[in-house]
Parts: sequence; C-alpha cells; structure tokens
Amino acid sequence: MILYGLKNCDTCRKALKALPNAELVDVSMSSVPEGILDRAMNQFGEKILNTKSTTWRGLDAAERETDPKVLLIAHPKLMKRPLIVDGDVLYLGWDKNTQAALLG
Repeated sequence: MILYGLKNCDTCRKALKALPNAELVDVSMSSVPEGILDRAMNQFGEKILNTKSTTWRGLDAAERETDPKVLLIAHPKLMKRPLIVDGDVLYLGWDKNTQAALLG
C-alpha cells in the first residue's frame, strides 16, 4: 500500500498511523507517477485538487483555469491528501468511507 501525501500533513499522519504497513511517498520530494495520476484523474476528476489549500489561494485566475493534471505536475502540493493506492484500488482523502474500506 502506498500513501501519496506530505510528511507534515496531519491527515496523512493520521492515515499512516492507522495503516502501519503503508509506505508514505512525500509529493513535495517526488511526484506521483504519471500512470497513477492518470488513474486518479479518471476516477476522481477535479476532486483531486485541494481548492482550500494555501497553494491554490496563491494561484492567479489564469493558473486556476489550467488543466488539473498540469497543475498537479507543476504544484504537487495541490493534490487532495492522501491519495492511497491499495493494489488496483485508489482512495482519495481520509474520510469515514476510506477508513471503513481500509480498516474494516
């Protein structure tokens, strides 16, 4: 299981604590592989963008209109966190549904 997020993100830390076998990939150090990013974009659409983030608020109107994938490649911290890859299944965020699916 791979968890894409930020090592200093509270939500990512909560998910890692609950999923001790998950490996954290810090997106500020290495980006999400393009194949996984494409799958996430197909599954979650624009929900993958964290429009409440400081990074988003720092973008101008023209940048916000950019294709979400291009934005995520240029600004990986814009991704809603965590993006969890469990085999062939993707989860976005650490909400009750994700927790129920992964923790039983």
